[in-house]
Amino acid sequence: MSKIIENLTPKQIVEELDKYIIGQEDAKKNVAIALRNRWRRMNASEEMRNEIVPNNILMIGSTGVGKTEIARRLAIVADAPFTKVEASKFTEVGYVGRDVESMVRDLVEQSVNMVKTAKKEEVRLKAAETVEEILLDILIPPISKKAERSRVGIPEEVGQTSDEELNEKTRESFRRKLKNGELETRKIEIDVKGNSGSPIGVMGGPIDDVSMMNIQEMIGGMMPKKTKKRKVTIAEARKILLEEESAKLIDMDEVKEEAIWKAENLGMIFIDEIDKIASGGGKSGPDVSREGVQRDLLPIVEGSAVNTKHGTIKTDHILFVAAGAFHVSKPSDLIPELQGRFPIRVELESLTEENFYQILSKPKNALTKQYIAMLEAEEVELSFNDEALRELAKIAFEANSEVENIGARRLQTVMSHLLNEILFDVPDVIGANAKIVIDKDMVQKRLSGLVKNKDLSQYIL
Repeated sequence: MSKIIENLTPKQIVEELDKYIIGQEDAKKNVAIALRNRWRRMNASEEMRNEIVPNNILMIGSTGVGKTEIARRLAIVADAPFTKVEASKFTEVGYVGRDVESMVRDLVEQSVNMVKTAKKEEVRLKAAETVEEILLDILIPPISKKAERSRVGIPEEVGQTSDEELNEKTRESFRRKLKNGELETRKIEIDVKGNSGSPIGVMGGPIDDVSMMNIQEMIGGMMPKKTKKRKVTIAEARKILLEEESAKLIDMDEVKEEAIWKAENLGMIFIDEIDKIASGGGKSGPDVSREGVQRDLLPIVEGSAVNTKHGTIKTDHILFVAAGAFHVSKPSDLIPELQGRFPIRVELESLTEENFYQILSKPKNALTKQYIAMLEAEEVELSFNDEALRELAKIAFEANSEVENIGARRLQTVMSHLLNEILFDVPDVIGANAKIVIDKDMVQKRLSGLVKNKDLSQYIL
């Protein structure tokens, strides 16, 4: 069980989410409870453990209010496998397109990558030592002892000590240089593994994704591993060799086993745009497969076994978070069975002017902080005073009210329009060590025509 979840109470989870997401307290509370319930289930009696099912969540709210961000940040907090899919991309079985099981395969792939990365970190020191020896052998090959001497007929004792000592001293000298990073730009030739083969085509009828992956893996395993020589710097060679050596030290069977456990018990799937597959009133034509997609989605959410190239995964305890704006359709347009599988419904509020102000000033990844960091790279100091932030929030709120409500994404439009000239002038006109202060007057001057112009198509993201 993840130590991170074990150490976080629902209140602490909400505090973590507050660092990045403004408002939406109800949604944050519900996802925090859902996450903590993971730990509660894992620590319940064995008899009840398999009986406790996750409370899947349906988020209802317009675009840009934080639905995706809440789910994504929750997965980061929990260090859990997470995948985001758009329901509108799926098609009913029998139609051309992605089938709903592919989202479970994506989750397992994400889980395998997470576990593999963690395992590589564990063996990094050992792999780094091996890589150092490989680099050293390329730069200063060790003297071959008995074989070389017997080949040319020289007695073992003659000249052995001096040659070997000299070789060892040179190797130690280069070892120090490698450790100190003095040889990073020097070019060497290394053997790099190439692709084992080209993509495989199958003649005949259609074939499902899992069968195709298994065929490719089987044929890939039969093909001889190709290597090619590449001339790279020592810095690049170290990265390539470290990746290869780390992979050799990892037991992939153990990785797959752990990854499937992690995906089954901690995995989260975020299904966006679920309102797009809600068929409001038995439509035909292009919408014919909408209800079919819902019916295909149902067994996955209810709990079923899905075959992946890493093994079979049960979806019974995966947490599903669905989201949609529901402007045209409504949650009751979903088939009743699917509605029943999302018992927790959370309505996210539209953002207020005060929310916009807080989004610009409070979060760790606030847009203002992003622009400050970008200009710091050019040694230019950018700052915003409080009145300027208030004015930016007001303009963004008005633009959303009068044109189209795109939520917090409107702030990117406004900030881009405000700072584009400055970003263009740095560093040609505005040089290093310059200080730029954004005040209310500058905001009003540069953005005065933004809200007045009803046709904002060029700025809408």
